[in-house]
Amino acid sequence: MVLRGEPPLAVALFALFLIAGFWTPVAASLITLTALWDAFAHPADRPYSLMIGVLGLALALLGPGAWSVDARLFGWKRL
Repeated sequence: MVLRGEPPLAVALFALFLIAGFWTPVAASLITLTALWDAFAHPADRPYSLMIGVLGLALALLGPGAWSVDARLFGWKRL
């Protein structure tokens, strides 16, 4: 997934952080902001960008899972 206007390396880095579960809230928030910016910058791809933005927001709010790097480094907090 490469959003137009963003460096592919930055988007790939955010995706790797999400896959690894490292800095999950930060990486998901950056993906959300990037996708929302892309939705307003490129109206033709708005549904796709909004979907990615909503998924990123959900991941940012849910946080890392029990098997993530964040959980290993900082402990997994149960609410």
